[in-house]
Amino acid sequence: MVNKDFFAALDVLEREKGIDKEVFIEILQSSLALAYKKDTHEAAEIAVKLSPETSTIKVMKLRKVVDEVLDPATEISLDEARNIRKTAKVGDVISEEIKTKDFGRISAQTAKQVFTQRLGDIMKSNIITEFSEKEHEIVMGIVREYKGGNYILELSNGLEGVLGVSDQIPGEHFNPNDKIKVYVKDVKSGFKGVQIRVSRTNIGFVKRLFELEVPEIKAGLVEVKAIARDPGKRTKIAVFSSDKSLDPVGACVGQNGQRVNAIVDELNNEKIDIILWSANPAEYIARAMSPSPVVSVTVNEESNSAMVIVPESKLSLAIGKEGQNAKLAARLTGWKIDVKSDADNSGEIKEKEPKKTQGNAEKEKSIDERFAELFGNNL
Repeated sequence: MVNKDFFAALDVLEREKGIDKEVFIEILQSSLALAYKKDTHEAAEIAVKLSPETSTIKVMKLRKVVDEVLDPATEISLDEARNIRKTAKVGDVISEEIKTKDFGRISAQTAKQVFTQRLGDIMKSNIITEFSEKEHEIVMGIVREYKGGNYILELSNGLEGVLGVSDQIPGEHFNPNDKIKVYVKDVKSGFKGVQIRVSRTNIGFVKRLFELEVPEIKAGLVEVKAIARDPGKRTKIAVFSSDKSLDPVGACVGQNGQRVNAIVDELNNEKIDIILWSANPAEYIARAMSPSPVVSVTVNEESNSAMVIVPESKLSLAIGKEGQNAKLAARLTGWKIDVKSDADNSGEIKEKEPKKTQGNAEKEKSIDERFAELFGNNL
């Protein structure tokens, strides 16, 4: 007979660890069996049966029924087996209860070590399963510690997440107990246990934030085609909808900018350019240059490059600080982009003679050329 508190403790473990009590019983049975076998040097296979209903623990020796016994420690004759169980036949496994006063002589330390290891393996497996399903999703975390440049977060069920230096938005600082949204990058099992790496700089974080704020994206009515990001500074996102009655950019901006402003606040005031995606490269590239206006776009499909002409007064805006705007536009569209002002030598552009010209370059004829087309040389 075992103290009922022993089995009551299993109920507490079940609540604290979130693991079914039957799993704990299975771990305990195998741990105690291994400990008993090691402590007694028993050659036979040992099984332990825990019965919460009766608060009992039984230790049983298992032997195989054979015609001729060669190893009495692991085998039993048919006649002897039938004294234990009348229906026994060759090939069966007979269990015989070993009478023990208690488990006091069993190596408790061995049982504890086996139990702890098995429990750790199961918890690790559960964590990997749980958070593998949450990979590339947003979860809430509570800041617990700032250590070595990293924020240590408490995630669901008391699990620990690490927000590394490269995954922190520049200029962003948190205090203990702050609740923050993070993007689960990956879940890995290593020497130090399960490591959950989270991020606030990953482009996936921006995409999930838009899904949370814009129901049309979650419903599949608006599609996020591409995202380019310089964390803490600027993000460009291209959206599209096959529903002609729906304005995808307007849906993302929201009434009075409510939706996009909520995301900007979450990203520590990071600027966000929302543009309409287009299958036409010139149109797409021109829109990607936002907030700069564009005079014309000339694309060369052979080199996957584009020449973008902007007003001279807007050249610095088009390029951006340290080339940021042009670089993000290139990453968003997948095209190499060269930006020039409309005051540059137009002959230099013509000499490169691209394979394909698109955009509104044809609108740039002079007034004199237009009059000549209309009236010939009669003026």
